Amino acid sequence: MKEIRLATTTSAQDSGLLDRLLPRFESESGYRVRVQAVGSGMAMDLARKGNADVLLVHEPESERKLLDEGIGTDRRLVMHNDFVLAGPPNDPAGIRGLQSITEAFRKIAEAGSPFVSRGDASGTDKREKTIWKKAGLDPSAAKYSETKSGMAETLAAADGKKGYTLTDRATFLSQKHNLEIMAEGDDLLLNMYHVIRVNPGKISGVNAEGAERLAGFMVGSGAQQLIGDFMREGSGRLFIPDAGKSEQDVLRGWKQVLA
Repeated sequence: MKEIRLATTTSAQDSGLLDRLLPRFESESGYRVRVQAVGSGMAMDLARKGNADVLLVHEPESERKLLDEGIGTDRRLVMHNDFVLAGPPNDPAGIRGLQSITEAFRKIAEAGSPFVSRGDASGTDKREKTIWKKAGLDPSAAKYSETKSGMAETLAAADGKKGYTLTDRATFLSQKHNLEIMAEGDDLLLNMYHVIRVNPGKISGVNAEGAERLAGFMVGSGAQQLIGDFMREGSGRLFIPDAGKSEQDVLRGWKQVLA
């Protein structure tokens, strides 16, 4: 059986989505998919080193750089969800319900509350660092720590420290912890996922045929329906399917849902 190397974000794995999608693909295609679930930045580094055939990632700026380098090709929108700011139920920084994510970060820093970061160059980590920058703050202004690990582990660490963390909604809803959503809905929190094939003309050893099959499956009607139907009990849909849409379409639709 031929193998496809999929490098992907931990949220796609930790949420359980890949457990829903990949068995169907493998059954239909005859390929076996070997999943490497890491941060988006690390997934793209795997592509650069010739250790991946296809990516499913959520870090737009780094994705565009990968395409500019010629290493990534055929970038297609698959789905979206959003990031949320999670924290302890007693909310020591007093941020619950804030509409501005930068204001929430400022209040966490002012209160000296614990903030737990992934610190792993993942899409989530880079978005968090962007928010700190837009808030005009260095992360060290908060009681800041990094796990250098995935989202599930970082949520567990934040729970243990009774601190705050930025997380994708899907992983937040799929894990057991005592944290609650404190802030959501800011434009900075929209989280789009793209599938990108590794360019066999640039990187040797790429399973180009397998990558094309898997990428096509991700944006095909069957997978898109599975993505739209995927939910956890009591939490609703974890991802919204977006194949065929533009990023502006997704942003407009997301704003309408939040309005």
